[in-house]
Amino acid sequence: MKFREQKNRLINNLILLGALKTPTIIEAFRKIPRHKFILKDHLRHAYNDIPLPTIHGQTISQPYTVAIMTEALDPRPGEKILEIGSGSGYQAALLAHCVGPKGKVITVELEPDLVEFSKNNIKKVKLNNIKIINWDGKKGYKKESPYDKCMITAACKEIPKPVIKQVKIGGRIVAPVNDFFGQRMIVLDKLSDKKFEKKDLGSFVFVPLR
Repeated sequence: MKFREQKNRLINNLILLGALKTPTIIEAFRKIPRHKFILKDHLRHAYNDIPLPTIHGQTISQPYTVAIMTEALDPRPGEKILEIGSGSGYQAALLAHCVGPKGKVITVELEPDLVEFSKNNIKKVKLNNIKIINWDGKKGYKKESPYDKCMITAACKEIPKPVIKQVKIGGRIVAPVNDFFGQRMIVLDKLSDKKFEKKDLGSFVFVPLR
């Protein structure tokens, strides 16, 4: 009951801030319990609007940031989405809920311990449409391409070219770009193989893509 009240308070605040708007995404935030994706030492902060440390110097992003990125990506039922940077598995779980049983989330993570961490967390929420792979996300993941959309959850100097190539024409990529002290959240719509539309959502801070 304690977590439920805290979660509802957080979600209502994100709605008031305008970070959460879409009914499907709001439902995903209600259905996917953030406290199942964090370390026990930080459980009391599970529904505070702050990032939290996980393992190997990584973090689970601030809920506000997660909401902004998920809304920007606009995941829809039946889509196949590539996530680069599995982390705790929380973002992948939200996306998996949004795309539904006919959709699929492919999430790649370079650090083997984080792969296991995210796999164990996702088992807790019993989602069967997520595939977690130990892989270098800078290469995308060609085997499962093409993708309707892609989300990069770590700072990159630029959106990797293989990732752009593996997203369908008409698809979208959301990524924090620039690996210094702060990044710009970029939404890139792929209009053709050579034509793109870019939108800047402002400043954010992420750990670097390795």
